[in-house]
This record gives sequence, structure tokens and C-alpha cells, in this order.
Amino acid sequence: MAPSAANRRIACWTVTGETRNRAMRERTDGNRSPGCAAASVTRIARITAASALSLSMTVKDNVTAPSRVTAGLFLGALGVVLFSFSLPATRLAVVGLDPWFVAFGRAAGAGVLAAGYLTATRARWPSAAQLGRLVVVAIGVVVVGFPLLTSIALTQETASHGAIVIAALPAATAVFAVVRGGERPSVRFWLAASASFLAVLVFVGVSGGFGGGLALPDLWLLAAVVLCGLGYAEGGALARDLGGAQTICWALLISLPVTVPVATVVFSRGGTEQATAGSWLAFGYVTVASMFLGFFFWYAGLARGGVARIGQVQALQPVLTLGWSVLLLHETVGPLALVIGLLVLACVFLTQRAR
Repeated sequence: MAPSAANRRIACWTVTGETRNRAMRERTDGNRSPGCAAASVTRIARITAASALSLSMTVKDNVTAPSRVTAGLFLGALGVVLFSFSLPATRLAVVGLDPWFVAFGRAAGAGVLAAGYLTATRARWPSAAQLGRLVVVAIGVVVVGFPLLTSIALTQETASHGAIVIAALPAATAVFAVVRGGERPSVRFWLAASASFLAVLVFVGVSGGFGGGLALPDLWLLAAVVLCGLGYAEGGALARDLGGAQTICWALLISLPVTVPVATVVFSRGGTEQATAGSWLAFGYVTVASMFLGFFFWYAGLARGGVARIGQVQALQPVLTLGWSVLLLHETVGPLALVIGLLVLACVFLTQRAR
């Protein structure tokens, strides 16, 4: 028997989505109880395939992978822009401030901001397992890794030189994303990431680092790369559960028992006596932007787009940092640094196209 015209219209509505199908309303209105309002039946009849799917999907499930990667790239890029001034600002800060005070003082100041944020949002305490992972984040990006080791290195080296060495950070982050987060990037991804890391090693060697052994500032910077990569990977994975803002805020908060005493001792011993207005301004930037706000965007981007993939956006930082170093610190950037910076930029492009 051939289907009726009403049934054909109902079938068309089911495929094409939300429309006001008169035949559907006629069928349902005829079967409803006397007290049932027509408006409620109409609302039932207007359910769509998309809304039906959303009832059984979580927020994560209902977002397509490409859109999550795009959002992750955008958020990660915002974080990188804020991070890109970290080395020049640190260089300015350590001119008049003790590097230990710069490292622990900025973490202590950001920790106070983090406490205010967590209190205002009434955040719940992390679980015991999450606290253990937050300790790893704190060691990598709050206490020892990037803040302390780069502060020490930049007392002897320029920000532009440090920017090129720090370009190895995305490769380190990708390695820890596999080890700690279980991510599995493609072979093409690894080739592009490895090329950027080798370019950094060439720069360190040609610029004098391999002449009779690595220079001490390069050792500090490479150690910062390893610890910071670990902190980025762990924090990016943890941000999937806690969110980017809470991840960095909890890491800063649990670090206060270490950062506040050390900063206080260094301050009391005259670690700020030679500080200028520019030093304090730079210190304020690394406290608020580099140590606090930048991580809101960065960890959120890592959580959405994947630690290994979005972590490669960090390789854009050396190019931006070189620009800041020339404009604000009047440092000279040689042709080798420019070539390496462009090569790293090309590798970032390739990692984002790798599937």
C-alpha cells in the first residue's frame, strides 16, 4: 500500500530537521487527552535530530574534533602572546632584582591572585590524585622549572638568545604528552617537531654553546625546557578535568608554602635594593600576565586541542620574543637567529597540518 501524503511529509521532516509539520500536529492532536494543551504537543512534535542527539551527549561529545582544535589553537595562541614577553620582562627585572626574588616573588604574588580567584568562584578542592599531579605542574612551571632557571640564565645571557633555546619547549611538551597523557601524534608530526628541536641545538652549537662544552646559561635554559615541558603536559591533561584557570590557580596555591618564605628571605637580605621602576614594572608583568593570566588561556587551549598539537604553538614564542627583544631591549638579533626562528615557525605550521 502506498504511503499517505501525511506520512511522506513526516518522513521528510524526520530527515531535514525542525519544521512546523501540519500533518504531525494533526496526528498528535487527535490522540492527545482532553486536558492536554496544543502548545505542549507542538513543542514535542518540533523535536529535531540535533536536539535529540544532544540529550544523550556530553558537552565534550557534542563538539566536533575540528572545532575543538580550532578553539584550542585560538586559546593557546592568546597564551603564547602573553608568554612571549616573559623573557624580555624577566631580563629587565633581573637587572635590579635578585633572580631568586623574581622567580619566587612572582609565583607568590600570582598565588595570592589565585587564592582570590578560587575563593570567588567557590572552587572545590582537588582530589588526592589531582593534588599529586598539581605538584608536578608546580615544580615545572611555578617554582623551579621556567621561573627560577630562566631567571638565573638571563643574568648572563640575552633574552633573544634565550628565546631560541626555549624554542625546544614544544618538542619536550610533545614527548611528555605521550609519556604522561597517552597521546599518539602521527609520524609527520614527530618529524616536524624533531626538526624544530634540532634547529635549536644547531643554534646553541653554532653560537658558541658547543665550544668546549655547553655554556652554563644554556644548561639552565635546557633544564627549564625539560621541567616546563613536563609541567605543560601534566597541566594540559589535568585541565580537562579542572579547567585551565583552576589548574594553574591550584598549582600556585599549593606552592605558597615554598614561594612566600623564599621570596621573603631574599627580600629581607636586600634582593631588591637596586631595583628601578622598570624592574618593578617588568616584575609586575611576569607576576600577573606570565604566571597567572597567560595560563588561563594556555591550559584551556591544551585541554581542548590536545597537549602535543597545541603545545607546538609555543614554538611561535621565539619569533615574538625576538621582536620584543629588538624593540624594547635594543638587542641585536643576528641572521642565524632569524633563520632558526623562521625554520621553527615553518615546523609549527607542519605540525598543525599533520594528522
